[in-house]
Amino acid sequence: MKIAVVGTGYVGLVTGTCLAETGNTVTCVDINEEKVEKMKQGQIPIYEPGLEILFHRTIAQGRLKFTTDLAEAITDAKIIFLALPTPPGGDGSADLSFVLGAAKDIAKIITDYKVVITKSTVPVGTADKVKAVFTENTDVEVDVVSNPEFLREGVAVEDFMKPDRVVVGTSSDRARKLLEELYAPYVRSGNPIIFMDERSSELTKYAANSFLATKITFMNEVANLCELVGADVDMVRRGIGADARIGKRFLFPGVGYGGSCFPKDVQALEKSAAEANYDFRILKSVMAVNEMQKTVLVEKMRKYYNGDLKGKRFAMWGLAFKPETDDIREAPALYIIDELVKEGAEIVAYDPEAMANVQRLKGDVIKYAEDPYVALEGADALIIVTEWSLFRTPDFEKMEKNLKSKVIFDGRNLYDLQKMIDCGYYYNSIGRKIVEA
Repeated sequence: MKIAVVGTGYVGLVTGTCLAETGNTVTCVDINEEKVEKMKQGQIPIYEPGLEILFHRTIAQGRLKFTTDLAEAITDAKIIFLALPTPPGGDGSADLSFVLGAAKDIAKIITDYKVVITKSTVPVGTADKVKAVFTENTDVEVDVVSNPEFLREGVAVEDFMKPDRVVVGTSSDRARKLLEELYAPYVRSGNPIIFMDERSSELTKYAANSFLATKITFMNEVANLCELVGADVDMVRRGIGADARIGKRFLFPGVGYGGSCFPKDVQALEKSAAEANYDFRILKSVMAVNEMQKTVLVEKMRKYYNGDLKGKRFAMWGLAFKPETDDIREAPALYIIDELVKEGAEIVAYDPEAMANVQRLKGDVIKYAEDPYVALEGADALIIVTEWSLFRTPDFEKMEKNLKSKVIFDGRNLYDLQKMIDCGYYYNSIGRKIVEA
């Protein structure tokens, strides 16, 4: 099948590449000429495990192409995916200008039937708005479909190739048959393609992300309470996670959620609710708690250093909002950096993938180390912000030699408390007792 993907951001590139992997001919289109040229030369613009292999293979086999020419991309395509940004506006609502603008441009070009799919995360009613754009700008028949993505950064290729479900919102039998054919290779193990109306599909995406964000935030609240009453959040997590109704996933406390999805999706769903005259109080609390949680480590540090962080040197392990990605959008590390720098502290950071992105954003406000142990040299303490695997079993003897003081503030609960006691560290984590050196 011939497919066009408009937008080569994270979702668009993963979608286009994975669709090409199963034999489709995919043309990805983007207005960024420099980016398109680099992709034509085989340079992948994002870090996502497993994507690079498929990217190079499908390009070499002629199934994945890139262009800045919208007409070239969509003229022969049966299906057009809109994978465009929907950033939050000043009032928290999703900005649909990129999606609606692309729809208008497409409407002026097409000459035969198309299925146009909104892959972007969009508010309820967006499919109706996109359909209205086509109605106003072309007489050609177009079916507008909602097909939200559920890709987790770090495992996005696996999520696309082996989805636990595919959600499709359409009222068109013709579009439904095309989507069944398109997604058949990905659901051979029996996981469902769930067809529904467009509005329910749009809400499903926001509801899913908001629920997961709520689950994370609830555990952060539990962790904060554990510290006050002397309980251990790891024990609590195991105790409730064994309940099949609750499940084990998304119960790990930390320094708040970040990334490209949860923050803006929670905000957008709350805004949509307000527009419908509904007070979504849980989501308001989730956003407030998460904002506080991002800097909970800084509060711990202030207390330890009696409110004086000026002149202190801190090593920071982890900058990305989660491991196995270079994405720093709404990353807790950025908030922690801002707070510490504001108080006169010096930061030397290490992250396997995200340092270049942080340097583009923050410049030389902090320093960057070529490996995690170099970052520790002369540091008053280590701050752990992202749970990359290489941080889980470090050389504690080497750490001790490099650190000025054996002090760790761990925002991801990577280390066993008894291990920290045996190694003689001051160790302050989330929702667990403080280990005193």
